[in-house]
Amino acid sequence: MALTTTNPTSTASWKKLNELYQKNKGISILDFFSSEQNRVKKFQVEAANLFLDFSKNKISSEAFQCLVELAHELGLKEGIQAYFSGDEINETEGRAVLHTALRNPYSKVKVNGELVSELVNKSLNKIEGFTQKVHSGAWKGYSGKSIKHVVNIGIGGSDLGPNMVVDALAYYQQPVTTHFISNVDGDHVHEILNKLDPETTLFIVVSKSFSTQETLNNANTSRDWLLKHTTQTEVAKHFVAVSANVEKAIEFGIDKAHVFPMWDWVGGRFSLWSAAGISIACAVGFDNFKDLLAGASEMDEHFRSASFDKNIPVILALLGVWYGNFYKAESEAVIPYSQYLQKLASYLQQASMESNGKSIGRDGKLVNYQTGSIVWGEPGTNSQHAFFQLMHQGTQLIPADFIGFLKPLHGNQHHQDLLMSNFFAQTEAFLKGKTAEEVKKELKQQGKSDEDIDKLLPFKVFEGNRPTNTLLAEKLTPKTLGSLIAMYEHKIFVQGFIWNVFSYDQWGVELGKQLANTILRDFSIDEPQNHDPSTQQLIDKYKKARS
Repeated sequence: MALTTTNPTSTASWKKLNELYQKNKGISILDFFSSEQNRVKKFQVEAANLFLDFSKNKISSEAFQCLVELAHELGLKEGIQAYFSGDEINETEGRAVLHTALRNPYSKVKVNGELVSELVNKSLNKIEGFTQKVHSGAWKGYSGKSIKHVVNIGIGGSDLGPNMVVDALAYYQQPVTTHFISNVDGDHVHEILNKLDPETTLFIVVSKSFSTQETLNNANTSRDWLLKHTTQTEVAKHFVAVSANVEKAIEFGIDKAHVFPMWDWVGGRFSLWSAAGISIACAVGFDNFKDLLAGASEMDEHFRSASFDKNIPVILALLGVWYGNFYKAESEAVIPYSQYLQKLASYLQQASMESNGKSIGRDGKLVNYQTGSIVWGEPGTNSQHAFFQLMHQGTQLIPADFIGFLKPLHGNQHHQDLLMSNFFAQTEAFLKGKTAEEVKKELKQQGKSDEDIDKLLPFKVFEGNRPTNTLLAEKLTPKTLGSLIAMYEHKIFVQGFIWNVFSYDQWGVELGKQLANTILRDFSIDEPQNHDPSTQQLIDKYKKARS
């Protein structure tokens, strides 16, 4: 079943939302708390290892219900069914979108006549066997020594997802050190290689085509580094691949038995659940990798079955539409109060902006409304000393997700109390702000004169009324992390569905790559291609420096 192609602005619900926005835009969130009975209880959901409080949003209960009506009017229920059923909802590439099947061992979905669960379970068994050999020391390098370092070579989803998860689950680290090479910047590659021992290093090359420019060049450089110490016949002891192009991997020197599958129905930015996540299994152990999948599966089930007004991914997606399309907010912040999640915002940048950064609707026409959102953020409390100034007193509306954990992993309660007091304080500060009366009282208590108070007053007032969502989990475990990532995946799907775009292609990535190949040839020829004057000047400057 193809997804519907309805322009959301043509619906009755959208028109009603416009009216409600005009009616309510001057009403503060605190006013909603005063006027709406049981707002806190109504605007919370607990499911799939997560608790969401979305009561601190610039939206009335009436407008929220209208957003839910919009989802129903556009046929989101049927869209979710198509998403999970293996329908070719990635129409421009003629592919299904089935990363959800990677964490459902009992899926009955078939693609091209093959039962997806059989392929997935076979791959999982292979990953388990591989990680056990690495952790037990049974996998030996060319000199007979066991593996101590695993290096993931990929880019985009083949790097960001596993890299983020390995960082997030560092507490569960196994006695194998995991590294990531992604950028084609040679300095980056050599900085990693300089930390490694060739006798005890295993590389995982993750590329569906085994021809991605950055990944293949980084793999070749890594192989050249290895060959300074051993011979080509030993390469297979130090390289495995995750790829659909088995022949290319074998040509590189990888044993056919050590090529793990990648499927067309899994997009790169959603592939960490597949064999592309082998580095995760190596880092934290296969049992923890399975728990990661299990947490995601729980969120999948919640997303499929919960009513839209009690559905965490749907609620977050609808609120994003509310701010993006009615308040014209252009960005959203993700603020995890855990240093372990320092790469979560970067991961979500790619997952969201590469998916929904589109201006052509599913009907092939230019959209007449805002799509996508700029996603950014850093962990608290570091972020409080960086960009919170703009969020509190700047001119832009920036909705934010605050993510926190009730219990620390290492058990230091004093640090946890400091962390979580800041966590709760910031969402309250964004909500309530600080009035002129409160500032005056505070300055008087500090002994300031009336003249000084009048000068300082406008600079110390906080408007408040800044929207936040609060997401809480008991502890950062593999299962909790799986639920959190899957939640954002489904939020992305819902927003793309509502905005009537194809979320799972990425044609916008291609143009720069094509031009880069042309310019690369220009470095070695006298007659350049037809470039604009600025670019030609820059190319000439570079050619002069490299000659």
